[in-house]
Amino acid sequence: MNWGGWSEFWAMGGYGFYVWGAYGVTCAGLAVEVFLLRRRTREAKA
Repeated sequence: MNWGGWSEFWAMGGYGFYVWGAYGVTCAGLAVEVFLLRRRTREAKA
């Protein structure tokens, strides 16, 4: 795709909120999973 500038890139043709929101939720879920995995590993070693 060809965007005219950064503002058009972030807006993604009007779907920017959905696209970036989906990325945000996915990254948050992965971060929570890593946190919980580390906590379970630490508890298992104890």
